[in-house]
Amino acid sequence: MVHDNALFQYLLRLGDNCLIMGQRLSEWCGHGPVLEEDLALTNVALDLIGQARLWLSYAAHVEGGARDEDQLAFLRDAGDFHNVLLVEQPNGNFADTIARQFYFDTWYYFLLLDLQRSANPRVAEIAEKSVKEVAYHVRRSADWVVRLGDGTDESHAKMQAAIDQLWSYTGELFASDGMDEALQQQKVTFDPAKLRAPWVDHVASVLDEATLRLPEQTWMQRGGREGVHSEHLGYLLAEMQFLQRAYPGAHW
Repeated sequence: MVHDNALFQYLLRLGDNCLIMGQRLSEWCGHGPVLEEDLALTNVALDLIGQARLWLSYAAHVEGGARDEDQLAFLRDAGDFHNVLLVEQPNGNFADTIARQFYFDTWYYFLLLDLQRSANPRVAEIAEKSVKEVAYHVRRSADWVVRLGDGTDESHAKMQAAIDQLWSYTGELFASDGMDEALQQQKVTFDPAKLRAPWVDHVASVLDEATLRLPEQTWMQRGGREGVHSEHLGYLLAEMQFLQRAYPGAHW
């Protein structure tokens, strides 16, 4: 029972990360800087929402079937979401969106590589399917960091500002608690702190190519994984969950 509860909570964290990031990116639909990028952002959002469905569907199964993936997505309040704070931050300008995506994509890619070795067959299967999409996301967001960082004076300044501003939200990506440790003992998951070194190496190499500086170490924001969120998540959920809240049980 302890193992099942830890697995359920862990799956919620994975699903919530993808769901909230996908929702954030979907807000760019129709507002992208160019048509091609408008479509690309929407496609990445769809990839992440698709992955959220896989994680949340499995979470619903582990919970025992009391709720399905839709109920987990649309009928939980902000305090019941367990995504990291990074993914709920506002889109801001295009550089802000790219910095947020670059940090997340790089971490998520290394995490999925680890989870492919999970002793839980379903977790390993979802990770193997998802990593193929996320490998593209990593290349795409890194390319944009370089294009903007090594572009005009204005794009360089905005990209550096975004990299600096969001840095304090990255520490939570590598945190762990008792639930993580319980799953690590079962070889279902692995120590997230060990992802930090390859993550920093990749981030630093891309920033160097982009003529950007790696931010200095600072105090790190945290709380999202435990259900303590910024005010931004409430506004996001109000829009995302409106239809299901207004018309409970509605189907297309």
